[in-house]
Amino acid sequence: MLPHLLNARLLRGALPALSLATLLAAIFTIQPNAMSYFGLNLMLQYAVPIALATLAQMFVITVNDLDLSIGAFVGLVACIGATYLHDMPALGLAMLAACIAIYAAIGALIQLRDLPSIVVTLGMSFVWLGIAVLILPTPGGKSPDLIKAVMGLKVPGIPFPVVATSLIALVVQLGLMHSSYGTVLRGAGGNPKALARAGWSMLRIKMTMFAMAGFFGVLSGLSLVGLTTSGDAHIADRYTLYSIAGAILGGAEFVGGRVSPVGAVLGALTLTLTGSFLIFLRISPDWQIGAQGAILILVLALRAVISRGERR
Repeated sequence: MLPHLLNARLLRGALPALSLATLLAAIFTIQPNAMSYFGLNLMLQYAVPIALATLAQMFVITVNDLDLSIGAFVGLVACIGATYLHDMPALGLAMLAACIAIYAAIGALIQLRDLPSIVVTLGMSFVWLGIAVLILPTPGGKSPDLIKAVMGLKVPGIPFPVVATSLIALVVQLGLMHSSYGTVLRGAGGNPKALARAGWSMLRIKMTMFAMAGFFGVLSGLSLVGLTTSGDAHIADRYTLYSIAGAILGGAEFVGGRVSPVGAVLGALTLTLTGSFLIFLRISPDWQIGAQGAILILVLALRAVISRGERR
């Protein structure tokens, strides 16, 4: 019984990596030239901002909430990065810090008033988008030189997106999964009443997790503007769906505080590669969301089968 349970858990944990490996194998079979430094770098060009947005969503999911505004927020950050941060760095940094503080305040509002996070964050998505349009009514601006240089780094032998996402996943994995405070933060999603009885402030924990979501959302927007070299209020409209799908593909669950930073990054890489896979199949990019949904459903179905095996 115990070996069977261990095998089921190992398989469950390996699903994100298996999904990514399967997709890579399919891409390399269809287009062997993609199995190169240039090919991987091109396919994973936008992996860093998507992975960061996915991790932002993961922090919110950890405390049993859902953020429907992360895409609009990333777009706002991109607009701030391409305008104020480039022209007036001090003001731009202050605006980004204020954005993170507002994210923490949203977490406090949800906790204090016991409001559904879906409703609050959906409303905030319109706020973020409205501010972004006011800052940059039409696509334009210019990426700060430092951010552009960082996102344009060339690492010998390994594509920069692979190196960057690996480092990001490692840092978050160590902080959230292998630290005492990380255990407390995850416990807020698993058993908040027990944490409250132990003296931990659920308000502080909720604000911390939403602030972390805002921080990673800022990193996502800045990395995105570093790649595109300009800003656009609608540049990250799909990132909300990407972030939710990536986190779920990576093993996150909407209740219980069960998440995996490494899995979330692997899920984000899988979603990023889906677009290239469809292009190689000569399928219209309009079908990209549908294909990502199909992959998500397949992985969830496999996870359900594995979970059923764990309970036996």
